[in-house]
Amino acid sequence: MADNTIGTAEQMRDPNYTPPLRQAIPLGIQHVLAMFASNITPAIIIAGVAGFGFGAPGADIPALIYMIQMSMFFAGVATLIQTIGLGPAGARLPIVQGTSFAFLPIMIPAVLGAGTAGMAGLMTGVMVGGIFHFFLGFFIGKFRFALPPLVTGLIVLMIGLALVKVGIEYAAGGAGDFNRSKPTWGSAGNWFQAMVVVVVTLGVKFFTRGFMSVAAVLIGLIAGYIVALLMGGVNFGNVGNAGWFALPQPFKFGFELNWAIIIGMCLMAFVSAIETVGDTSGITKGGAGREATDEEIAGATFADGLGTAIAGAFGGLPNTSFSQNVGLVAMTGLMSRHVVTIGAIFLILCGLIPKVGAIINTIPYPVLGGGVMVMFGMVAAAGVNMLSEVNWNKRNMAIFAISLSIGLGFQQVPEALAGLGGTVKILMTSGLLPAAVISIVLNLLLPDDLD
Repeated sequence: MADNTIGTAEQMRDPNYTPPLRQAIPLGIQHVLAMFASNITPAIIIAGVAGFGFGAPGADIPALIYMIQMSMFFAGVATLIQTIGLGPAGARLPIVQGTSFAFLPIMIPAVLGAGTAGMAGLMTGVMVGGIFHFFLGFFIGKFRFALPPLVTGLIVLMIGLALVKVGIEYAAGGAGDFNRSKPTWGSAGNWFQAMVVVVVTLGVKFFTRGFMSVAAVLIGLIAGYIVALLMGGVNFGNVGNAGWFALPQPFKFGFELNWAIIIGMCLMAFVSAIETVGDTSGITKGGAGREATDEEIAGATFADGLGTAIAGAFGGLPNTSFSQNVGLVAMTGLMSRHVVTIGAIFLILCGLIPKVGAIINTIPYPVLGGGVMVMFGMVAAAGVNMLSEVNWNKRNMAIFAISLSIGLGFQQVPEALAGLGGTVKILMTSGLLPAAVISIVLNLLLPDDLD
C-alpha cells in the first residue's frame, strides 16, 4: 500500500521526486535488503563450483571475498547508471540492478573444477557479452515478436530447473566433489540449518507485511546463520585478515578468449534483455500506472549491458534488473529514482570494504542452500506463471514438449554429448540454450493453425 505521508499522489508517481532524507534513506536501504541475498549468491556459487570457495582444498579466500565485493560494488554502479543515466544508458527510473541468476547455467559448467585459472575466460566472456547486450538496446523493440510467453516462460522455467540441483547440493553441504567427500555432507545437521532458513523465510513472507515481508529471504538467512553459529558451523578465521578498504582491480583474473563462454553470454544477453523489458514495464505500471516508453526500455537495456561489461572488466559477474524490487515499488507506490540512488550508494560503499565480503563469506553452505532453494524455486515458479498465459493448443504443446525434453535431457545426462567439441559441449549441456533455440525456431516456423 502506498504511504501518502511521503508525498502527494502526483509526487509519488514522479521518478524525479525526492522524499525527505529521513524517509528516503531507509527506503533506499530497504531496496538493497530486498535484493542483497540474491545479489551475492551467484559469486559464492561460482567460486564454490570452480573449487576456490570456502572449505575447498584449493580455497582462495581473498579471491572469493573480492568477487563478493564486486557483486555489491558493481550492482551499485549499474543501478546508478539506471537511475541517474549515462548518455543513452539508463531508464532514469527506480530500477535496481544486481548479479543475475540467469547466466549461472552457462557459467557453472564453464568453470567447474577449474579454480581461479578458469576465471579469466569467464570474466572476458562477461565483458564481451555485456558489450553485445549494450548493442541490443538499439534493436530490442524489434525482437519482442519472437519471444512470446511460450518462449520466455520456457526459458525462465529452464533457468530455475537448472539451478535447483545447486540449491540441493548447497543445502547438503556445498557443490563440487571436494564438498561431497566431506563426512558431514548430507548430514541431518546440515539439513536442519537449511530447513530453518526455508521455514523462517516462508513464515515471514506470508505472516508479516511491508518491509519484513519484502526482506523475508534475508531474515531467513539471518535465522539460519544464528542456528549454525550455535551449532559451531560458522568460521570467522578469515574476517580478521580482510582489509578495511580496497578498490576494484582491472582484469583481476586476467584476460582469455573462451568462445564457448562468449557465445553463451551473448545468447543469454537476449534473455536478460527481455527480463529487463518486463521489469521496466512493471516499474512504470506498478508505480505510475502507465506503459514504459521506448526510450525508457532502450535506456534500461543499454544500462544492463554497460553495467555487465564494466563488471566483467573488474572481476564481477553479469548484471540485470531485479524483479523483487519491481514488486517493492508497486507495494510502496513510490516511483522516486533518487531513493534507489541512495540504495546504490550504500551498495558501492559496502563493495569497497573487504570486511563486509569476509563476513558474508562466513555464511555456511547449508544456510545459503536453504535460501537459494527458495530463490531458485521462485525462478522456476515465475516461468510457470508466464506459461499460464499460453494458449495450450497442440502446436504450443508440441513446441514446449520438444524443447523441454531436449534441453532438460542434455542437462541431466551431459555425458551423452561426450563426442562434441569443448565449446559446443559447454553450450549444449547447460540445457538452456538448446531449449531456447528450439522453442524460438519452432515458434517462428510452425503455422499458427497447426491444429
